[in-house]
Amino acid sequence: MLRYVMLTLSGIIGFAHICAAQELQAVNRTVSGDAVIHLNEAPGAGIAWIKNKQFANGTIEFDVKGKNVLQQSFVGIAFHGVNDSTYDAIYFRPFNFQVPEAGRRSHAVQYISLPANDWPFLREQYPGKYEHEVNPSTDPNKWFHVKIVVTDTEATAYLNGDRCLTVTLLSKQKNGMIGYWVGNNSGGDWKNLTIN
Repeated sequence: MLRYVMLTLSGIIGFAHICAAQELQAVNRTVSGDAVIHLNEAPGAGIAWIKNKQFANGTIEFDVKGKNVLQQSFVGIAFHGVNDSTYDAIYFRPFNFQVPEAGRRSHAVQYISLPANDWPFLREQYPGKYEHEVNPSTDPNKWFHVKIVVTDTEATAYLNGDRCLTVTLLSKQKNGMIGYWVGNNSGGDWKNLTIN
């Protein structure tokens, strides 16, 4: 069952150089924080949608921090959201950033388009196309900077300035909600979100 929590946080978010307090609608998570937004750990995916904000094309930038714990750190951003189960997302698996096994490193950043194109389906049907490794010098326990550029047909992700993933968007929706995203049994922290 999904839990909805409405809260206003005094953290600041920039929208095309206009700052306003964030109003978030949490799905399957508790949200806390001020200058840093925190989503707690829980089973299943979680989202904190930014109320009254729609996103189509442009640039999304933020700093995010997960942790180096296997299968317990999936952190990113959801966009083009229609509802709590239909959206695109790009997220990172920090626990795969510096592992010696090339197979695991290749799963460090992931694009999904729910509900039809979740990561198990994409990995099986299109290996290496919708996920990739990142710069191995990135510390999985520290903050890292993400920039995502979305056009009508593509999304490109950068980690600390280095391009790490370019994908063709799989969803039909080209506009929708945007929010902080975490995966199964994962929490995370975000700051300095800007959307242009």
